Amino acid sequence: MDYQAFLAEKAQQGVGCGFTPTFMPDFLFDFQSALLDWSITQGRAAKFADCGLGKTPMELVWAENVARHTRSNVLILTPLAVTAQMEREAEKFEIGAKVSRDGAVHRITITNYERLHYLKPSDFAAVVCDESSILKSFDGRRKGEITQFMRKMPYRLLATATAAPNDYIELGTSSEALGYLGHMDMLNRFFKNDLNNSATGRHRGEVAKWRFKGHAELPFWRWVCSWARAIRKPSDLGFDDRAFELPALIEREHAVEASTLADGYLFPLPAVGMKEQRDERRRTIRERCEKVAELVNNTGEPALVWCHGNDEGDTLESLIPDAVQVAGKDSDDDKESRLLGFADGKHRVLITKPKIGAWGLNYQHCNHVVTFPSHSFEQDYQCIRRCWRFGQKRQVTRDMVTTEGERGVLKNLQRKAAQAERMFANLVAEMNGAIGVDRASQFTKSQELPSWL
Repeated sequence: MDYQAFLAEKAQQGVGCGFTPTFMPDFLFDFQSALLDWSITQGRAAKFADCGLGKTPMELVWAENVARHTRSNVLILTPLAVTAQMEREAEKFEIGAKVSRDGAVHRITITNYERLHYLKPSDFAAVVCDESSILKSFDGRRKGEITQFMRKMPYRLLATATAAPNDYIELGTSSEALGYLGHMDMLNRFFKNDLNNSATGRHRGEVAKWRFKGHAELPFWRWVCSWARAIRKPSDLGFDDRAFELPALIEREHAVEASTLADGYLFPLPAVGMKEQRDERRRTIRERCEKVAELVNNTGEPALVWCHGNDEGDTLESLIPDAVQVAGKDSDDDKESRLLGFADGKHRVLITKPKIGAWGLNYQHCNHVVTFPSHSFEQDYQCIRRCWRFGQKRQVTRDMVTTEGERGVLKNLQRKAAQAERMFANLVAEMNGAIGVDRASQFTKSQELPSWL
């Protein structure tokens, strides 16, 4: 065996274990058909497709192909309230998928992650995890339960719009859920822990910081692309973008003044550290919520308002008369009823937290989003994309209400947004190399460097 063959044998590449699809309906766009053909042939795959690119019909068609091929059942797991939307889409596309809330098994069963304990793995040949990035929002026990449930499934599909913008560990957990490298194996193979040789750092309880090994960045992205595809627009796969061009997004920042300054300060300064930021948020709840109410009251138009704390949510609900709040204390049935009620136009203003309603829901009827700053790029991105997504016909306005003390939070959010862009650029570049996408523009003219270089 020569050295190149030895390296190829050691490379952690996903092995296709799927089959040739037999059901490819006419309602699919060309890029969706291409993604489905790859993921069905792959058998165990991840699709990192942006909001509005049709993950729901792709998941349903994938499930229908597996159900026909295996003559067995397929399970689709979704966030809360997305189950009803998924069932509606299945009816529209004439695919026989039904919601299960009490353990009933259908040919294609749809249920939310929190109800997984009602079901048995032996009843299914495949699992689809819709909005799979939400898995990291669960505690370790719940996440382990989901991974264990599908550990022996021959067919698995993960689908999300925002995969690991600044946290490579999520890519490792996705790989582990699909039956490829575990997340710790991935870290040890491609990354170096800066605290490995620092006993004092470990004693202080410092968090390990992982960075690429010197030679490993390109092999890492090639490995990810062996089991995943990333797409933010159809042209990433070489297809036409014209049917998926988004209207404008107008982003406005509103800085409010705190009526009470921090102890010992004569004027407001950016908060340093999480403790100061939490203190700033507590001291400015009333001012920030009053500004939100000013922005959404008396417009007569739908508005989607995101908060981070219970006090914020309760204050907003008291200041916006025609708003409905979805809070963590509500039952699952009440949460689902209110989230879907907003989608159906029964409520003009919806107030909730990102961890409750930021994944999977379609609110294209609304073009006004109001947020407070967040350290989580993924949550912030998903909050906007509930409304600013393919299918939205109007210009979308995003208002961010902040204070002087939260400038550091905004800078951190901008940094993570830049990291997300770099990650997707790497994924798309390696993906295109793997599938041989032919770009319309070919650059063949060589350039001569100046002699002084």
